[in-house]
Amino acid sequence: MTLGEQLDPYLKKHLGLRLGEEELEFEVAHTLFASHEVDAGTKLLLRCLEGAPTPRNVLDLGCGYGVLGIALARRFPEAHVTMVDSNLLAVRYARSNATLNGAINTEVVGSVGLEEVPRGDYDLIVSNIPAKIGDEAIETDFVRAPRERLSPGGTYWLVAVSGLNHLLKRIESRGKVPIRQVRKRSGHSVYRLEA
Repeated sequence: MTLGEQLDPYLKKHLGLRLGEEELEFEVAHTLFASHEVDAGTKLLLRCLEGAPTPRNVLDLGCGYGVLGIALARRFPEAHVTMVDSNLLAVRYARSNATLNGAINTEVVGSVGLEEVPRGDYDLIVSNIPAKIGDEAIETDFVRAPRERLSPGGTYWLVAVSGLNHLLKRIESRGKVPIRQVRKRSGHSVYRLEA
C-alpha cells in the first residue's frame, strides 16, 4: 500500500516524470526537497545517464523521495539499486514510491552518508548533492567516501547546484579526487568520477 492510499498528514501531492516512453509517478511530502516539481538538476543527471552501460549494483546517495534510484531501477531491472537518505521521511517516501512504480529491485536505507549502507561495491553511484550540508560534509560524504565504494571500472555521477562548482574544483585541484565536469546548464553542473 502506498502512502497516498493511507491517510497521510505529510502528503503534499503527486508528481509525474516522463522518461522516454515511461511515465513515473511520485508521492511527495511538504518538507522534502523538490516537493513542487522534480528538480531540474535531477532531470539533467538522468539525461546524462542515457545510454549508460547496464550496472549490476547502483547506489543513489541522498535519494530524497526516490527519483534517481527509481528511474534507474526501472531502466535497469536486472540491477540491484540501493537508495539512501539521512531524512527518515524521505526514506519512507522513497520506499512507497518504489512500490508505486513497480521498482522491485530496490532497497532503501536510512543512513548519514554511507554509515548504514551494506558493504560492497557499486558499478554506478548517483547523487544530487545537498547544497546546504557544508563543504566538509560534501567532500567527505558525497565525494570521497562514495568514490571508495566504486567497483573497478565503476562511475560516480553527481549533479550540483552552480554554487558548489567552486568547491568541487577546489577538491580536484588539491589532487585528492579527479572530478570531470560533463555538462553545465543554468543553475546545475553534472560531474563524473571514476574508480
